[in-house]
Amino acid sequence: MEILGSNQVAGQLVVVATPLGNLGDISRRALELFASADVIYCEDTRHSRTLFSANDIPLRGRLKSLHEHNEASQCAHIVERVRNGQLVVVISDAGTPGISDPGSRVVAAVAEAGLVVTTAPGPSAVIAALSISGMATERFCMEGFVPRKHGERETLYEQWSREPRTIVFYESPQRLATTLSELAEKFPDRRVAVAREITKLHEEVIRGTLADVALTVAARDVLGEIVVVLDGAQPTAMVDDESVRIALREQLESGVSLRDAVSSVADALGTSHRTAYQLALEVRAGGIS
Repeated sequence: MEILGSNQVAGQLVVVATPLGNLGDISRRALELFASADVIYCEDTRHSRTLFSANDIPLRGRLKSLHEHNEASQCAHIVERVRNGQLVVVISDAGTPGISDPGSRVVAAVAEAGLVVTTAPGPSAVIAALSISGMATERFCMEGFVPRKHGERETLYEQWSREPRTIVFYESPQRLATTLSELAEKFPDRRVAVAREITKLHEEVIRGTLADVALTVAARDVLGEIVVVLDGAQPTAMVDDESVRIALREQLESGVSLRDAVSSVADALGTSHRTAYQLALEVRAGGIS
């Protein structure tokens, strides 16, 4: 297998990070790539023209659209451009392409074709928000946008109840209050940081417990680009199966349904719902006395 470096061939795809808001955050290497690229793919050509204009970079028809609706259909064209020796740059409206933005499909297609993919790293809303959150940064997970469907959100929150790593996710201004309220019902004492408009004029970080921050957000209008950083779950002591059986038996004897008993005990003792369900079936099969 041949390993290709970014300086070994002419044709390559370069993923370039662009400023989140402050245009001064663009890197010198990014500007050099913009000036020399054969073609530049971006989410919104009107938005990106501002960046190029501010840095006196002529476009000469090199700016092409790449967004969630056409990315799949553009992959073959971009692969062919790279194969033919072109320098192809991919950017998003802000931050690093492919992180909840278009770009990941193109990267996968070019890499699968055995061609060179490299990066001019820089701004990332995820890293920026995490770095100013005041929470643990050694281990974290990125969840993208919270699902719109209630059932899918409940499934995700259940996973977060056991997730020890710091959790980072995006949310829209219109849905932020609802999401924080739902999370506050489940994890009122967990710390959270809501970062909005990072590097822009009205940058703000709201920090506190979920219960407090949910109330703050509900009482005002929060606008702009938002990243939420949520503290991970605290480690819980291991619970043996017999303790779970006893708790389940008490629930079932009081008339609670099997489903509700499993949910209640699993959440209270920190065991998995699957384990609690299997033990509940054993308790019911053995009879409730």
